Amino acid sequence: MHKATEFRLEARPHIPEAIARLEVLANDLFYSWDHGVRSLFARIDLRLWQKVEHNPKLFLRRASQTRLNEAAEDRAFLAEYRRVLSSYDAYLESEPGAGVVEALDPANNLVAYFCAEFGFHESFPIYSGGLGILAGDHCKAASDLGLPFVAVGLLYQQGYFIQTIDAQGQQIARYRSHPSDELPITPVEKTASR
Repeated sequence: MHKATEFRLEARPHIPEAIARLEVLANDLFYSWDHGVRSLFARIDLRLWQKVEHNPKLFLRRASQTRLNEAAEDRAFLAEYRRVLSSYDAYLESEPGAGVVEALDPANNLVAYFCAEFGFHESFPIYSGGLGILAGDHCKAASDLGLPFVAVGLLYQQGYFIQTIDAQGQQIARYRSHPSDELPITPVEKTASR
């Protein structure tokens, strides 16, 4: 008896050149704390944005070519897009704060922050509660300060579970898998050691 092989074919839209940096924004956790970035995706297709649970990477994979083309030609959308990109670029180019430079040499020092979970955004479900939210806030604060900082944690395939209570008062846990290609992550490639 042969087991059937699962085959999945996905047609992805082409992101028009005029709005091509939406892909950069979708893959940077900056979207998790910047409302302007998230609103760009919602403006393209609010219903889809809600359906993909505010996940910009998944949104770009499922958006219709027509909606993307319309956004690329919409003057109001393009003005907001440029404003958001300007804010994003300024954030990336900002220098470390004076307190950081006094305490650390950003060129030679790196702060490693280890935690079992990080609460960045609902579209990246690798947290379940208070510890994760606190760790996510620490990461955001470190980013705002310009700390030379890396967060190290676990990537949970199913993330946290969704809890419901049945009529008898029993907890029902529902788990969902989150394929890594739908998350705002990029694999780190192993380099050869010297």
